[in-house]
Amino acid sequence: VGGLGFGMKWDMGWMHDTLAYFEKDPIHRRYHQNYLTFRGLYAFSESFVLPLSHDEVVHMKGSLLSKMAGDDWQKFANLRALYGYMFTQPAKKLLFMGAEIAQRDEWDHESSLDWHLLDTEAHVGVSRWLSALNRAYRSEPALHELDFDPAGHEWLDANDSENSVISYVRHASNRRESIIVVCNLTPIPRHAYRIGVSEPGYYREILNSDAREYWGGGQGNLGGIEATLVPWHGRPYSISITAPPLGIVLFKKDGEA
Repeated sequence: VGGLGFGMKWDMGWMHDTLAYFEKDPIHRRYHQNYLTFRGLYAFSESFVLPLSHDEVVHMKGSLLSKMAGDDWQKFANLRALYGYMFTQPAKKLLFMGAEIAQRDEWDHESSLDWHLLDTEAHVGVSRWLSALNRAYRSEPALHELDFDPAGHEWLDANDSENSVISYVRHASNRRESIIVVCNLTPIPRHAYRIGVSEPGYYREILNSDAREYWGGGQGNLGGIEATLVPWHGRPYSISITAPPLGIVLFKKDGEA
């Protein structure tokens, strides 16, 4: 890189498009699927950082939580989904302080963070979810190893705008470490939602933003799903999953942990 050693660049386009998407009522999101998929056209042209910085939570812009669409439950679910989507995208991550506790008010440099919010389960749930995402990001090679390499990301389905669902695979250099990501960005749970996989076996649910410990509704896949010989997404096998409402779920083939 040379020069002063600035090796990465903020992806402001991702920030703008992603926040614009999550601000929309889910009933309209089907018309804006490209806000989530456009980044695929340039994601590896530079070494990017995905920023949710102080710039987005000052000067009457509101907090990240306040930007989310819906009632209070939906706002928290959307925020957890946003963080999950961010952490499973190929790039490094930047979160401004207060994001980890779902600040309700925008940042004020004259005041401390609203730590008292951690007296409520909804805010504790977001804190736990971000802790889980950070642990996974650190421990799972597929979530960090090839952040700047096109080999690290593969779409399963970028086009299911009717259901506002996107699905993709994050790869490590060792393909046996791959992780499947499914984002359902409507408040309607998608039962028997089929996802193509390359191999038979048991696919364990390793993260679910709708888990009760994160103040979710508790819809999920009872630990995992066995693949069946039903071709899907151009792959010889598939898993039939529950994609929780306004949620994100991650699967990893059992035995690969």
